[in-house]
Amino acid sequence: MELANIEKLLEKYLNAETTIQEENQLRNYFKNDDIAPHLEEYKPLFSYFEESRNDSFAQDLRLNTSNKKETRWKWMSVAAMLILFVSAYTFINKKKEYEAREAYAQTQEALQLISKNLNKGQQIALNQLGKIEHNQSKIFKNPKQ
Repeated sequence: MELANIEKLLEKYLNAETTIQEENQLRNYFKNDDIAPHLEEYKPLFSYFEESRNDSFAQDLRLNTSNKKETRWKWMSVAAMLILFVSAYTFINKKKEYEAREAYAQTQEALQLISKNLNKGQQIALNQLGKIEHNQSKIFKNPKQ
């Protein structure tokens, strides 16, 4: 294979512009022992894929799916969040209930004050009416009396 062609393909490969056929040409070139000295540094790049195809993992993987401590912490965090939400909800409802009772008590006080003043006004009006009737009876002297 022509060295200039390999250098062009290598430049395209490093710029990620090669096709699969061109990459196969490069892989075949670097498989051989007659590589130009200034291109020796690229040989491990292309030989790695050939070597890694033969690799296998022989050790069994043991998956620990029942990690009880981790599961326990997850459930404890869920329980803590629930307790927090219930506490906040209860606190808000108690505060609303307290505010409602306070408003009720203030309304009762206002109504009692109004009732007291109305009763006082009614008493004064009755007293005035009694005085007017008394004065009229003096002025007009009812024969019935």
